[in-house]
Amino acid sequence: MVLTITDNARAQIEEMMKEENRETVRLRFGVKGGGCSGLSYSLGFDYDVNEELDAKEEINGIPVTIFKQDIPIIEGTTIDFKQNMMGGGFTIDNPNAIVSCGCGSSFKAKEREGTPGDC
Repeated sequence: MVLTITDNARAQIEEMMKEENRETVRLRFGVKGGGCSGLSYSLGFDYDVNEELDAKEEINGIPVTIFKQDIPIIEGTTIDFKQNMMGGGFTIDNPNAIVSCGCGSSFKAKEREGTPGDC
């Protein structure tokens, strides 16, 4: 399995998907250039799948689309949702990240360094 979605993250994603109000909505997870370490995670909703470029999986009951090119960089990643006194947010634990930024949303991978930008 390319990635793991914890039960806490699944519950939060399901709530957010209800707001999308479409049966065909999928979670799209991937990587884009930017952030102070060169790469940033992309997490959002999508309705279209390009069979040539995208991989489709169902992970912990969530339909997920991943850009095939990103799989080597995110393989083994865990998406979690943590709640604290300041609110809540998604956390991403990627074993392929060789450098991570202090903000937690930017990283560098051995296979792809990206282009550093603003965090």
